[in-house]
Amino acid sequence: MDDFVNTFLDWDYISQVLPDLLKTGLLNTLILSVSSALIGTVVGMVLAVMGLSTKWWLRWPARVYTDIFRGLPAILTILLIGQGLGTLARDVVGTNPYPMGILALSLIAAAYIGEIFRSGIQSVDKGQLEASRALGMSYTKSMLLVIIPQGVRRVLPALVNQFIALVKDSSLVYVLGLLSGQRELFRIGQDLAANTGNLSPLVAAGVFFLVITVPLTHLVNYIDKKLRTGRKVRADDPGDGDELDLVASGKVPS
Repeated sequence: MDDFVNTFLDWDYISQVLPDLLKTGLLNTLILSVSSALIGTVVGMVLAVMGLSTKWWLRWPARVYTDIFRGLPAILTILLIGQGLGTLARDVVGTNPYPMGILALSLIAAAYIGEIFRSGIQSVDKGQLEASRALGMSYTKSMLLVIIPQGVRRVLPALVNQFIALVKDSSLVYVLGLLSGQRELFRIGQDLAANTGNLSPLVAAGVFFLVITVPLTHLVNYIDKKLRTGRKVRADDPGDGDELDLVASGKVPS
C-alpha cells in the first residue's frame, strides 16, 4: 500500500510540481483548446452551410473535408500538419510548433462541429424558412436570422461535448515537441514522471483535466434538460419564432 501511495499519491512531490502544472500546463491546455474551438466553430459553420448548399461544387468539398478529418486518427492529423505542413510554413511560423498544433486541432474540430451545425440546421422545420420568406425576408436573411440561430440553440449540448473532446485531444500536441514554456498538462506530467519514475505528476495532471471536463459535462446535462423542458410562456406572449409558425400554418389574423 505504501508503494502505491508513494508512486501515485506523493503529496510532497505533487506540491512541488503544482506551480508548473498550474501556470504552464493548465494555461497552455486552455489556450490550445479555446483557440482551436473558436477557429473550429467558424470553419465548422462555413462547412455546414456549404454542406447544405444545392450547388455540388460547394457541397462535395465540404463532404470530402469532413470525411477525411473525421476518419483520420487525431494524432496522425496532428503529426501530418505539424511536421509536414509546418515544414512548408516555416517562413511564416518559424520552427515554433505551437501555431501548427492549434491549426491541427482547429481543422479536426471543424469537421465535427460542421456536422453538428448541419444536423442542427436540418432539424429546424422547413415551415420556418417558408414562413420567413412569406414575411418578405430573403433566403440569406432567413437563414441568418431564423434558421441558423434555432439550429445552433438545439445543438448546444453537442457543441459543449465537442469542446470537452477538444480539451482532451489537446494532450496529443506533445508529439510536435513543444518548447518548455509551451507544454500542456499531459506533457509536463509525463516529463516529470519520466525523470523520477514517480507517477504522481501524471495523476495531478489528470485531476486538472477532470476539473475542466466534469463541470462541463454537468453543464451539458443542464443545457440539455433546459432545452428539453423549454420555457413557460403566457397565453398573450407568442414567444420567439411563433409568428413564423402562425404564418406557416395559415393562422395569422388579417
